[in-house]
Amino acid sequence: PGVRPPRATRPARPAPGEPDMHDLIIRGGTVVDGTGAAARTADVTVSDGRITGVGRHAGEAAARTIDADGLLVTPGWVDIHTHYDGQATWDDVLAPSSWHGVTTLVTGNCGVGFAPARPDRHEWLIGLMEGVEDIPGSALSEGMTWGWESFPEYLDVLGQRRWTVDVGTQIAHGAVRAYVMGERGARNEPATPEDIAAMKQLVKEAVAAGALGFSTSRTIAHRAIDGEPVPGTYAAEDELFAIGAALGELGTGVFELAPAGTAGEDVIAPHAEVEWMTRLSAAIGRPVTFAMVQVEAAPSLWRELLDASLAAVDAGADIWPQVAGRGFGLLSGHFTTFCLLDQIPAYQALKARNLAPDALVAALRTDEVRRAVCSWAPDPDTAARMEAAFATTYTLGDPPEYEPGPERSLAGMAAASGRSPVEVAYDAMLADDGRGLLYVPILNYCDGDLHPTREMLLHPRSAAGLGDGGAHCGVICDASQPTFMLTHWTRDRTRGERLPLEWVVKKQTLDTARLYGLTDRGTLTPGALADCNVIDYERLQLTNPRVVADLPAGGRRLLQGAVGYRTTIKSGVATFEDGEDTGARPGALVRGAR
Repeated sequence: PGVRPPRATRPARPAPGEPDMHDLIIRGGTVVDGTGAAARTADVTVSDGRITGVGRHAGEAAARTIDADGLLVTPGWVDIHTHYDGQATWDDVLAPSSWHGVTTLVTGNCGVGFAPARPDRHEWLIGLMEGVEDIPGSALSEGMTWGWESFPEYLDVLGQRRWTVDVGTQIAHGAVRAYVMGERGARNEPATPEDIAAMKQLVKEAVAAGALGFSTSRTIAHRAIDGEPVPGTYAAEDELFAIGAALGELGTGVFELAPAGTAGEDVIAPHAEVEWMTRLSAAIGRPVTFAMVQVEAAPSLWRELLDASLAAVDAGADIWPQVAGRGFGLLSGHFTTFCLLDQIPAYQALKARNLAPDALVAALRTDEVRRAVCSWAPDPDTAARMEAAFATTYTLGDPPEYEPGPERSLAGMAAASGRSPVEVAYDAMLADDGRGLLYVPILNYCDGDLHPTREMLLHPRSAAGLGDGGAHCGVICDASQPTFMLTHWTRDRTRGERLPLEWVVKKQTLDTARLYGLTDRGTLTPGALADCNVIDYERLQLTNPRVVADLPAGGRRLLQGAVGYRTTIKSGVATFEDGEDTGARPGALVRGAR
């Protein structure tokens, strides 16, 4: 385990014969403990950062008591797919994930990371992360505090920091390949046997030092800022299996990847990917988890891959398709990286003036600018493309709606209001003082609803993830998925069957923790880490995403909060109260499975 910060001085223990003093009692809440057991009314007692009891504890004393009558009490969420690799070196809050009840997160996904790192490759690694994960390179360059070359040294640097959450990480193929092979690795040239042996040794050292696994990317959608595919995209089986063998020899660690075909570029490749993943997992005796989404080019392929992953169990493999809790959608607004109106000449001319935000909104509100933008007459080919886009672009709304029907599409709203789709988009993005957003689902929404997502979540081999916290700063904000899982799937869904609350809690606590070997968390059971959420379930609600310029060097990112988290507790210490940061930083580096 990582070294934890010194604990605050505890109250003196009672004299013999007097009742024991707990550090904390959460009294009378509706406890959903993460095991899948039915909700029940109970008290939760905490001492020394661990849960000591769940049941009736009337009359027992505590240094602090939280009245949870009428509130939901759950374990803290364990988010296994984030990209805070660089941000964790300067930021101790790690929002927005921490705002949504996450108490443990895993970084180093999709084959990109910052260790090992030769001193002259820092900016190259930043460009790789910027290109793949849409994190402003200027923010990473200014904000990151380097101080390592090897992966164990990277862990040592992280081990000196404290956060609102626990942080575990994986060693990434892109960094490993570039470290060993230099430009040959960066340009995806074939690895020699000597290269492969060196890469395996680096991965083995990293996992022995505390990395939770190894990650790679094989989708051509993942490219560095210079346009080159991520190192490892075309790696041969001998390279992948040798690296995987490092995990098998140590008997620990997860093999994570974004497989070929993820973006729909090849509808045959995913079957071949699952085939070699099955052989790899069976050979090394370790779990393999891969990103799985529904793509428009092959809208039923995901079901075939789920079936193949289940069949892999009979071959001795441990394969876990990683699925999202909602559709992947771009957000379009006046301050996002992507805007639906960008191709309109009058809009381009306005944005080229680089006006301050308030001045831009003021200009957009004038009749002159509105007429110039909305009177656009595209050529026939562009008009046809835009017509298709209008049918699949929706107003996000307030509160945000991630399963909109056709009536909320730009085409549907235009037909109902007598305006053009461009006028509908223009007005929607001017709402909320010019911060209004459109929602453009591109994955997991090919049928116009989330029925595919529901079936993905319910499959016995699926793992909940792909929130991408810390990444895709300018167009996507999916780190709020843990909250969405509760609000949408267990309470608010109107377009299909909901999911049981106890099942949804287990899906993103015990199940995700166990996949990464973190058996000390994810449940409210005696002995587990006291990572808890106290939630006003009826009031729980996502707020609208907003673009803010709070990254180093003035970098922008989309952030989304929530209302209804009364208290989030990490290792027995409250980190957020009614959405406000308490200033406590009990989170530490997670070194290896336990």
